[in-house]
Amino acid sequence: MSRPPATPGGTLVLDSEGLAKAVLRDRTVTTWLTLARTDDLRVITSAATLVEVVHPRINRPALDWALSRVVVEPITEAVARHAVALLTDAGLHGHKYAIDAMLSATALAAPGPVTVLTSDPEDLVALCGSRVTVMKI
Repeated sequence: MSRPPATPGGTLVLDSEGLAKAVLRDRTVTTWLTLARTDDLRVITSAATLVEVVHPRINRPALDWALSRVVVEPITEAVARHAVALLTDAGLHGHKYAIDAMLSATALAAPGPVTVLTSDPEDLVALCGSRVTVMKI
């Protein structure tokens, strides 16, 4: 198995697409998860992401399996306030970017270095800047 272009270190963060692909056992995401486990890294997501990923056709047992391998970080008042600050700094509106902002605040609070697997790299870069490595999946 070859390593992806950027190797995670510290914490690996999954956005809703990363979590959805973990549920589907997507090869790329599975590789990242295997590397994270091998390197004894934390794999996290935001509680807001959990809400975003659920839909009527999701395979609930597969979701439960994927979640058993991920730490779901809560949305505390501190995380919410940090998300507000990130939105403000980026000039973005919470109505459209709330979940990305909460995931970003969660990622920025995690032990680094932090790698975020996302389908929206532009949004995460706008919110996190260069403080995390953002990988498109």
